[in-house]
Amino acid sequence: MPHPLLPLLVDAGVVATLRAPTAAAALGAVDALVAGGVTAVEITYTTPDAGQVIASVRQRLGDRVVLGAGTLTTTAQVAEAVEAGARFLVSPGNDPEVVDAIVGSGALSMVGAFTPTEVQLLARRDVDVIKFFPGSLGGPPALKALRGPFPSLTYIPTGGVSAGNLADWLAAGAVAVGAGSELVPAAALSTGDYAAVTEKAREFMAALAAARAPAA
Repeated sequence: MPHPLLPLLVDAGVVATLRAPTAAAALGAVDALVAGGVTAVEITYTTPDAGQVIASVRQRLGDRVVLGAGTLTTTAQVAEAVEAGARFLVSPGNDPEVVDAIVGSGALSMVGAFTPTEVQLLARRDVDVIKFFPGSLGGPPALKALRGPFPSLTYIPTGGVSAGNLADWLAAGAVAVGAGSELVPAAALSTGDYAAVTEKAREFMAALAAARAPAA
C-alpha cells in the first residue's frame, strides 16, 4: 500500500530542497516558497538548527506545508526530525542503519539511489520513494532507463531540476521533482532576497501546471 502522504507530495509536484546558511534564512525561505505556491518543503540537515526550523515551520504553518527533513545521515537526526514534526524523511544514500530508522519511523521514506544496483537494494527495503540523485549526472534519460527494469517504483529526482526541464522529468516517469539551488538560490538566501525565491517558486509552479495540463 502506498504511504498515505504520497498523494500529497504528488499533488504538490515540486519539493523544495532547502539548504540555508542560517535558521532565520530557512524560515524566511519557507514563507517565500509558500507565497509562490510551493507547498512541499524539505529542510536539510546541512541547515543550522534544522530540527528547530522544522518544529517552528510545523507550529506556524501546520498542514499548509507538506514538511520533511533531508540529508539525514544519522539515526539521531532521524529521531530529532520526527520529534520536530517532519512528515517525510530523506537520506541521500543507503546507509542500512539510517534507512531502517527512516522506514521504521512511520513517516514517508525517500532514499537516494542512482544506479540499478542501488535501486534494486532499496526496492527490498520497503522505501516509499526513490530519490533519483544526483539527477544532474544522467538527466531525464537516465531516469527513464532505470524505470525499464523497475517500472513499479516511485521516483522523485533531485539535482539538475529546473523550471525549464521539469516537464522532461515528469515525462520520464517522475511523480514529482525535488529542486534545490534552481528554486532557492544561495545568493538570494545570503542577501535575504526572499522576493527572488517567491518568483522562482512561481516559475516552477507555472511549469508544473503546463506540464500537467491536458494535451490539446
